[in-house]
Amino acid sequence: MEREQAFDMSALPAVPNTIRGLGKVHHVAVVVRDVEASLRFWRDTLGMRVETVLPIPSDRVTIAFLPVGESKIELVQPTDDTTGVARFLANRGEGFHHVCFEVADIAATLDQLAADGVQLIDTAPRPGAEGPVAFLHPSSCGGVLVELIEAPGGPAWATSKPMSPATD
Repeated sequence: MEREQAFDMSALPAVPNTIRGLGKVHHVAVVVRDVEASLRFWRDTLGMRVETVLPIPSDRVTIAFLPVGESKIELVQPTDDTTGVARFLANRGEGFHHVCFEVADIAATLDQLAADGVQLIDTAPRPGAEGPVAFLHPSSCGGVLVELIEAPGGPAWATSKPMSPATD
């Protein structure tokens, strides 16, 4: 059997200084066909506590957050077949969708990333389930969809409240 070639990290741009100071992994998102059916594994089999199950009409998804340590697992179920999440599910099936990192100042981080040539999906923070969020395009992140969320009390919180209060 041939040995796989290691990923060439030199092909990626240098990580900007503003990103090197990322906070914790806020959550890892998993796309699912049915949140309730998926909870039978995550909650009932693994014994994880369900923190929140919440429809997000603006994104046409239903999400569930399950805390684990300082981070969370987010289950994401599309509620409309025309969304990007629904297309992802149709093309790739259930599984890993994105990773979300906490940052101190999301607007400043987005400005720096754009200046460093990172392709942004969101050029400004928008309301997320637990605070201001923005997404980075997978083409700039080694094929991984990356979400950023501003830490509670950061500057964007003054104009962007979460869709649901965090219950940690």
